[in-house]
Amino acid sequence: MKLISWNVNGLRAAVNKGFKDFFQEIDSDIFCIQETKMQEEQIDIEIANIFQGYHAYWNSAIKKGYSGTAVFTKQKPINVTYGLGIEEHDQEGRIITLEYEKFYLVNCYTPNSKRELERLSYRMVWEDEVRKYLSKLNQTKPVIYCGDLNVAHEEIDLKNPKTNHQSAGFTDDERNKMTELLNAGFTDSFRYLYPEKENAYSWWSYMFHAREKNVGWRIDYFIVSKSIEKNIKESTIYDQVFGSDHCPVGIEIDV
Repeated sequence: MKLISWNVNGLRAAVNKGFKDFFQEIDSDIFCIQETKMQEEQIDIEIANIFQGYHAYWNSAIKKGYSGTAVFTKQKPINVTYGLGIEEHDQEGRIITLEYEKFYLVNCYTPNSKRELERLSYRMVWEDEVRKYLSKLNQTKPVIYCGDLNVAHEEIDLKNPKTNHQSAGFTDDERNKMTELLNAGFTDSFRYLYPEKENAYSWWSYMFHAREKNVGWRIDYFIVSKSIEKNIKESTIYDQVFGSDHCPVGIEIDV
């Protein structure tokens, strides 16, 4: 199976910047997006036509033009759920779970801790709840967890770790939560295949020509249950694909 994840930073904007071409060319079995920034009722014919042949599932934030996730899948899932089932965490359209016969697919857009780390304390609660949620699913069948997780786990995962230490996305707290998740029975697919690969990033600031200079962060992931890590065939960062401040990431896995 080929799966893709992409924070599109506004789907309607991305459609005008090459999203359609990539979506059709990559021809994935499952395509997850984060930061749709739209409600399902705002889908027009142009957008609907892109996803012909796929089952589409949307989870939009209550606040319009903010956050939101969607999943497009060729194979219809057994079941679909939205959010974590905890009201305080389910207002921003951040999680969609698709259950298939052999695995769960969880698409996630993790809250950003923001400047001055104003949302870090909320983020810590979120991380604990998500880890509990994924661990519970993992007791039933393997999990493929993907999305913009808003953390560079190790120093190798961003260009300037020293100057960014304790910045949002690279605080010790956030990095430790990622370590806790992996220690709970999960594997970072990219580092599983490429433990020492440097300059591999999925997000770049729009400022200071960051993408041109490849001054980036790897904050978009495919994380899988340890029980299926040996089934990972490839984990890819499509850093030549434009249309957002993030690029798509993908995985090929036998499930």
